Amino acid sequence: MGRPVHLRQPGIDALKGLACVLIIWHHLAFYGPMSDVLYPHVPALTDWLYDYGRMAVQVFLVIGGFLAARSLAPQGQATYASPGRLMARRYRRLVLPYLVAVAASVAVAALVRPWFDHASLPSAPTLFQLLAHGLLLQDLLELEGLSAGVWYVAIDFQLFAMAVLLFSLSRRLERRWPDLLNWRVAPGLVLTVMVCAASLFLFNNDSRWDTAGVYFFGAYGLGMLAFWAGNSDRRTSWLLCMGVLAGSALLLDFRGRLLVALAVAFGLVVLQRHASGPGAPRWLQRQLAGLGQMSYSIFLIHFPVCLLVNAVVSRFWPAHLLANGAGLLAAFALSVGAGSVLYRNVESRASLYSGRLKLRFAA
Repeated sequence: MGRPVHLRQPGIDALKGLACVLIIWHHLAFYGPMSDVLYPHVPALTDWLYDYGRMAVQVFLVIGGFLAARSLAPQGQATYASPGRLMARRYRRLVLPYLVAVAASVAVAALVRPWFDHASLPSAPTLFQLLAHGLLLQDLLELEGLSAGVWYVAIDFQLFAMAVLLFSLSRRLERRWPDLLNWRVAPGLVLTVMVCAASLFLFNNDSRWDTAGVYFFGAYGLGMLAFWAGNSDRRTSWLLCMGVLAGSALLLDFRGRLLVALAVAFGLVVLQRHASGPGAPRWLQRQLAGLGQMSYSIFLIHFPVCLLVNAVVSRFWPAHLLANGAGLLAAFALSVGAGSVLYRNVESRASLYSGRLKLRFAA
């Protein structure tokens, strides 16, 4: 292992952009009432988005693991000294745009609640519920989510924290037993495979764990293995390891989401050799890459935007086919636009804002 890697890979950004588009349209199909009006005219497409659009989350999970391996342990060994500080920085980066999006969702819900009665409308939040959302504990405490996708932010943070602690443990083991460094594979890589296997064969088969990071670490771990595979001289061995690990789990209990995660992981190995992403026209790659860079902000803000558009259209044109079709397109376009604003003004400046907060508290 030792190949230099690109800090920004357009092909990976394009993959995130495509997944972002699918997630928005999945939620537009899932949360009516506009999609309910269109359903009799496009049932197959709506059903596909409803049933399979959600699998795009696997793209973000696998890429999340890939990027975690790149930043935390590119050679399978921790490159950081303070795990607590690293996790705090990750929390700040995730939570600043997240809190803006949750506030937008609460405000939109309050605005439309008097005249929009629909199952997708979240209830008025309690103070405890708001606090739990701020600490990313709402699902562990079995509280109603105030926006679609807030569960993913909590899971992303848990997975990152697990990876940080995993490599910190590996470094301690290496210090305690220096002979471990003589292994052909770094102990951190072995621990990752073990935790990934535990997730795939045990936790991911039990829905009671679906509010905890261990449920999703199988996909996240495949992303980590994909990074190391693409930067290893023994790429074939790594690919075989990934295939045997996920393939065995699929044979024991077939899960479409796991098949998608494995395909994405193999795709990431290829993308490391073709950074721009082969196959698609360049203009499409550029558009998707732009969406990919903003995908987190778009993912966060799209629910209140879609909720507002659904409420307005159902209020004035509840059964008008053309108006509801236009409403779906408008909701998608406005979600991307709102995500762009959130990205430029909050997400991309998260480190600047957190630095200012530190100075104020220090003063």
